[in-house]
Amino acid sequence: MTQRAPEPSGDESDGSSGPPGTDRPVMIDAGSELDPVHPVGLPAAGRGLTAAEVAERIARGEVNDVPVRSSRSVTEIVRANVFTRFNLIIGVLWVIMLFVAPIQDSLFGFVIIANTGIGIVQEWRAKKTLDSLAVIGEAKPTVRRDGIAAEISTSEIVLGDLVELGPGDKVVVDGTVAEADSLEIDESLLTGEADPVIKRAGDPVMSGSFVVAGGGAFAATKVGREAYAAQLAEEASRFTLVQSELRSGISTILKYVTWMMIPTAIGLIISQLVVKDNNFKESVARTVGGIVPMIPEGLVLLTSVAFAIGVVRLGRKQCLVQELPAIEGLARVDVVCLDKTGTLTEGGMDVAEVRALNGTDEPYLHRVLGALGASDPRPNASLQAIIDAYPVPAGQGWRVTQALPFSSARKYSGAAFDEGGGRESAWLLGAPDVLLPEADPALTEIEQLNEQGLRVLLLARVRGELDAPDIATGAAPSALIVLEQRLRPDAGETLAYFADQRVATKVISGDNAVSVGAVAAKLGLPGAEHTMDARKLPTDPDAMATAMEENTVFGRVTPQQKRDMVAALQSRGHTVAMTGDGVNDVLALKDADIGVSMGSGSEATRAVAQIVLLNNSFATLPSVVAEGRRVIGNITRVATLFLTKTVYSVLLAVLVVCFQVEYPFLPRHLTLLSTLTIGVPAFFLALAPNKERAHPHFVRRVMRYAIPSGTIAAIATFAMYLIARSHYSGTGALDAETSAATLTLFLVSMWVLAIIARPYTWWRICLVAAMGLAFLIVLVVPWLQDFFALKLVGTTMPWTAVGIAVVASVALEYTWRLVGRRFPV
Repeated sequence: MTQRAPEPSGDESDGSSGPPGTDRPVMIDAGSELDPVHPVGLPAAGRGLTAAEVAERIARGEVNDVPVRSSRSVTEIVRANVFTRFNLIIGVLWVIMLFVAPIQDSLFGFVIIANTGIGIVQEWRAKKTLDSLAVIGEAKPTVRRDGIAAEISTSEIVLGDLVELGPGDKVVVDGTVAEADSLEIDESLLTGEADPVIKRAGDPVMSGSFVVAGGGAFAATKVGREAYAAQLAEEASRFTLVQSELRSGISTILKYVTWMMIPTAIGLIISQLVVKDNNFKESVARTVGGIVPMIPEGLVLLTSVAFAIGVVRLGRKQCLVQELPAIEGLARVDVVCLDKTGTLTEGGMDVAEVRALNGTDEPYLHRVLGALGASDPRPNASLQAIIDAYPVPAGQGWRVTQALPFSSARKYSGAAFDEGGGRESAWLLGAPDVLLPEADPALTEIEQLNEQGLRVLLLARVRGELDAPDIATGAAPSALIVLEQRLRPDAGETLAYFADQRVATKVISGDNAVSVGAVAAKLGLPGAEHTMDARKLPTDPDAMATAMEENTVFGRVTPQQKRDMVAALQSRGHTVAMTGDGVNDVLALKDADIGVSMGSGSEATRAVAQIVLLNNSFATLPSVVAEGRRVIGNITRVATLFLTKTVYSVLLAVLVVCFQVEYPFLPRHLTLLSTLTIGVPAFFLALAPNKERAHPHFVRRVMRYAIPSGTIAAIATFAMYLIARSHYSGTGALDAETSAATLTLFLVSMWVLAIIARPYTWWRICLVAAMGLAFLIVLVVPWLQDFFALKLVGTTMPWTAVGIAVVASVALEYTWRLVGRRFPV
């Protein structure tokens, strides 16, 4: 639908305005009065509020002051890291140990304090990064006050403010339409209905919706917490740590660990305190020593730290992660759908040439193009190139009598003019293959230009009302406007990266498929020659999925088709990322597994995307993928370490209860083992580079190795303990037995670490060797022997421990290979 342009007062005006966000005078439409009975006392004309009215409303508190936080507060961060289920359990055990045992048996408590502190500091750093980036990426609506339009912060909007709207703008507060020029608003984020709604003066608009075509202005009727939809938007826009397979998988593991711990711990307590008639304090110490290692407390910490450090690293590259699981999600992506404009090409274009058709006079064409450019207050990239090439001198423009804004669905825009002297004309500017019949000879010439990677628009003269559904029928071609697109210098390297990582790339564009394919070929995209016009795509989802898998470049794609394409790929089990910057990308961005928006994109795209590239650089995407793969791959590695410890701790406790013997370890022994074989190595391994594509089924992938590894470690250690019990006797026998068992468990755990550290690099070898050297130092330095109560007695049992550890290590190697074959990823 179109709307008649208002009659100008005084001198003729070209109806142009500056770019959005600049202060500019506004032509007032006397017919745009608001409802006089509206309860909030809105202005009767389109000049907006006066400075005095704004000050009055601020004084009354009628300001849009809803605090949209980008992350958890510092208090919430501290609470989340300190008050956890396992911190409570360990805290109670720590307090008990402080009363009944030497300080070295309470070391595990200090480790937990350090871990919690690290978690708080790292998440606080991530919060600072997110908050600063959120301010940079914050949408600033254009508000009209005293007849001047200017950008302000969303929080500065007051009740009754007149907020301007254009294609891609997000409605930031609830309001009532005051001016409408073919205004179409998508309310799918609120209602789920994808079809845009035509809005006229007096119609309500809700925050969270966005403009897909046309323009206008609305008066704010609800601000702050009164706007229910704004509250929903605030909740939805918060950065979150939830809905992550990694985190949900760890939560599932911890839930089962908790249920295993309860009966095992009870049995161990009864066994050590009741059945065995030992020294009370030592029995308590050994009981606690059996319970503490069952808790994989560092796993949650390392996951939080890995995510937080990922956010900080990406933040330094001007990448705003609006949902933390997006780092993880992009690592799982196997198909990336790219929009050409703004992604492979830079936003701007240049007019290469104008080819007159059917004998049209060139100077007249230039005036027509200039008038078309001036008729749109919010030009897209193509029209901006025409404006730059054919500016209209001030006061010499034609009067606009009718305007048809560009729509991604119809692929053209238009305007009608009063040229003066009684002459009138109407024009359409858009896709040649949409405006021309299939047999038109001009299409052959256009095809040749498209094959060179040039973008071609057709200028056609028409008769009749622009909003007529058949207005393009019978259009008289007047000129071809050839536009040269600016390729992003880093796009080729980024496409090569995805190809190297076996991530399929699909270019989805509203432009001509051949032209897009030529651009993609210049950038070296594999399969760029496989192009398809989306108008020929089958509507059946399965057939569409086949076409999507067989082709690489798609042109003339409508916004709804982009959405259907994403759904078709997802139906084949693909994890899909969608990039875009225009309003026509919003539906697909919302439905994709991961939506990536450019920082210069429309408010709507930034609102629905999980990742915003504030530097507008497509080359940042590999960093995001690499960061996600690092997080998931490394957490999977270290989770196996932590859960191996949990498994062997539970099994050792069960075996101790069944055989009615003293628990072989004091807390200090397991603190030492955990630090050297899990804690320190896990920290380095969790932050190391990792390019392996993330795989699903986190819990299954971790437990398939942790269970057999923990079982082998427990059996080997307990067997050594029983052998040592039969060998040693007299005073100090229990300490000697413990030392032999500790040696066995350390060697087996070190072999698990050595397996997980593969493939070896120099620093991984040094890491494993350093942990082994640290344990050796404990065994040979007298005061460390006393501190950790570790002293190997004789030679028979120590060498027996080594022998059992070697057998267990061989069993580990065989088991890991067998599991890898029987239970592949």
